[in-house]
Amino acid sequence: MDFARRQAGCRALQAHYGIGWLCAAIMWAEIGDARRFTSSDQLVRYAGLDVTVYSSDTKRSPGHLSRQGCPELRWAAFEAAKCAARRGSPDYAYYRKLAAKREGHNGKNPTLAVERKILRRCYHMLRDLGDAALALPEARPQQEVAA
Repeated sequence: MDFARRQAGCRALQAHYGIGWLCAAIMWAEIGDARRFTSSDQLVRYAGLDVTVYSSDTKRSPGHLSRQGCPELRWAAFEAAKCAARRGSPDYAYYRKLAAKREGHNGKNPTLAVERKILRRCYHMLRDLGDAALALPEARPQQEVAA
């Protein structure tokens, strides 16, 4: 918890609605240097939240998640996205719009769509921070023990 409060990248991620210290630390650790991805779509793919394409080799029907990325990153994005169902969330209108479509059985999974949106925001924020997003926080000064 202390690390997430002092590290610049984690603090930046916590500025997003629904991302607390634990999710921020996990996302920061799993994404690493966001500049290694050429686009936010690559981060979504890295997390395993992209949709598979039909391939005769795997015999899998299209439209399923690949789930080939980091499960911890998917979990953290999911936890942050579930907060979008709250009225105070900036993504609430988007979430409700997708949820209303889903009730008619022809829409997207609203949580999944918000997960992707959050990961894209995190990508841009960490990329814009540059080296500061990767810098380890300075060590806390040792507190003197009262005798």
